[in-house]
Amino acid sequence: QVQMAESGGGSVQAGGSLRLSCAASGRPYSSHVISWCRGKEREFVATIRWGTGRTYYADSVKGRFTISKDSASNTVNLQMNSLNPADTDLYYCAVGTDLGACKQPLRGFNWGQGTPVTVSS
Repeated sequence: QVQMAESGGGSVQAGGSLRLSCAASGRPYSSHVISWCRGKEREFVATIRWGTGRTYYADSVKGRFTISKDSASNTVNLQMNSLNPADTDLYYCAVGTDLGACKQPLRGFNWGQGTPVTVSS
Protein backbone atom coordinates (compact mmCIF):
# COMPACT_ATOMS: atom_id res chain seq x y z
CA GLN A 1 0.00 0.00 0.00
CA VAL A 2 1.42 3.37 -1.03
CA GLN A 3 1.57 6.06 1.62
CA MET A 4 2.48 9.69 1.08
CA ALA A 5 4.46 12.29 3.04
CA GLU A 6 3.95 15.98 2.31
CA SER A 7 6.53 18.75 2.66
CA GLY A 8 7.39 22.21 1.41
CA GLY A 9 4.73 24.37 3.02
CA GLY A 10 5.45 27.78 4.48
CA SER A 11 4.40 31.40 4.77
CA VAL A 12 4.48 33.84 1.86
CA GLN A 13 2.96 37.14 0.90
CA ALA A 14 0.24 37.40 -1.69
CA GLY A 15 1.67 36.99 -5.16
CA GLY A 16 4.44 34.72 -3.94
CA SER A 17 5.24 31.11 -4.77
CA LEU A 18 5.74 27.83 -2.98
CA ARG A 19 6.63 24.32 -4.13
CA LEU A 20 5.10 21.40 -2.30
CA SER A 21 6.38 17.84 -2.54
CA CYS A 22 4.72 14.52 -1.85
CA ALA A 23 6.96 11.50 -1.46
CA ALA A 24 5.48 8.05 -1.92
CA SER A 25 6.58 5.17 0.30
CA GLY A 26 6.53 2.89 -2.72
CA ARG A 27 6.10 3.17 -6.44
CA PRO A 28 2.52 3.98 -7.44
CA TYR A 29 0.91 1.77 -10.06
CA SER A 30 0.41 3.21 -13.51
CA SER A 31 -3.36 3.07 -12.88
CA HIS A 32 -3.07 5.29 -9.81
CA VAL A 33 -3.74 8.99 -9.59
CA ILE A 34 -2.01 11.23 -7.08
CA SER A 35 -4.05 14.19 -5.92
CA TRP A 36 -3.32 17.30 -3.92
CA CYS A 37 -6.15 18.18 -1.57
CA ARG A 38 -6.57 20.90 1.02
CA GLY A 39 -8.39 21.55 4.25
CA LYS A 40 -10.56 19.48 6.56
CA GLU A 41 -12.99 18.83 3.71
CA ARG A 42 -10.14 17.60 1.51
CA GLU A 43 -10.99 20.03 -1.30
CA PHE A 44 -9.64 18.89 -4.66
CA VAL A 45 -6.73 21.00 -5.91
CA ALA A 46 -4.93 19.03 -8.63
CA THR A 47 -4.42 15.46 -9.84
CA ILE A 48 -1.90 13.66 -11.98
CA ARG A 49 -2.26 10.19 -13.46
CA TRP A 50 0.90 8.29 -12.60
CA GLY A 51 0.99 6.25 -15.79
CA THR A 52 0.19 8.90 -18.40
CA GLY A 53 1.14 12.11 -16.60
CA ARG A 54 -2.19 13.67 -17.54
CA THR A 55 -3.13 16.50 -15.19
CA TYR A 56 -6.34 17.99 -13.87
CA TYR A 57 -6.91 21.17 -11.88
CA ALA A 58 -9.61 22.82 -9.82
CA ASP A 59 -10.89 25.99 -11.48
CA SER A 60 -9.68 28.05 -8.53
CA VAL A 61 -6.03 27.14 -9.17
CA LYS A 62 -5.96 26.64 -12.94
CA GLY A 63 -3.22 28.73 -14.52
CA ARG A 64 -1.48 29.31 -11.18
CA PHE A 65 -0.61 25.82 -9.93
CA THR A 66 1.27 23.08 -11.77
CA ILE A 67 1.35 19.43 -10.69
CA SER A 68 4.18 17.22 -11.89
CA LYS A 69 5.76 13.88 -11.10
CA ASP A 70 9.30 12.59 -10.74
CA SER A 71 9.24 8.89 -11.50
CA ALA A 72 12.84 8.40 -10.40
CA SER A 73 12.06 9.48 -6.84
CA ASN A 74 8.35 8.55 -6.70
CA THR A 75 7.51 12.17 -5.91
CA VAL A 76 4.67 14.43 -6.96
CA ASN A 77 5.24 18.16 -6.80
CA LEU A 78 2.86 21.12 -6.75
CA GLN A 79 4.30 24.41 -7.94
CA MET A 80 2.07 27.18 -6.63
CA ASN A 81 2.43 30.67 -8.13
CA SER A 82 0.45 33.88 -7.70
CA LEU A 83 -0.69 32.73 -4.28
CA ASN A 84 -3.49 34.60 -2.57
CA PRO A 85 -4.91 34.44 0.97
CA ALA A 86 -7.71 32.12 -0.17
CA ASP A 87 -5.01 29.48 -0.79
CA THR A 88 -4.17 29.38 2.93
CA ASP A 89 -4.80 25.88 4.22
CA LEU A 90 -3.28 22.54 5.15
CA TYR A 91 -2.34 20.63 1.98
CA TYR A 92 -2.41 16.85 1.71
CA CYS A 93 -1.79 14.35 -1.04
CA ALA A 94 -3.77 11.19 -1.66
CA VAL A 95 -3.57 8.10 -3.83
CA GLY A 96 -6.62 6.89 -5.67
CA THR A 97 -7.85 5.42 -8.88
CA ASP A 98 -9.91 8.31 -10.22
CA LEU A 99 -10.46 12.03 -9.91
CA GLY A 100 -12.36 11.53 -6.67
CA ALA A 101 -9.22 10.51 -4.79
CA CYS A 102 -9.48 13.44 -2.35
CA LYS A 103 -12.84 12.18 -1.13
CA GLN A 104 -12.29 8.49 -1.73
CA PRO A 105 -8.62 7.48 -1.70
CA LEU A 106 -7.44 3.90 -2.00
CA ARG A 107 -8.83 1.49 0.58
CA GLY A 108 -6.40 1.35 3.49
CA PHE A 109 -4.78 4.67 2.61
CA ASN A 110 -3.69 6.65 5.67
CA TRP A 111 -3.62 10.41 5.39
CA GLY A 112 -0.31 12.12 6.14
CA GLN A 113 0.20 15.10 8.42
CA GLY A 114 -0.22 17.57 5.58
CA THR A 115 1.92 20.63 4.99
CA PRO A 116 0.69 24.12 5.92
CA VAL A 117 0.48 27.01 3.48
CA THR A 118 -0.13 30.53 4.79
CA VAL A 119 -0.55 33.46 2.42
CA SER A 120 -0.71 36.93 3.90
CA SER A 121 -2.16 39.98 2.17
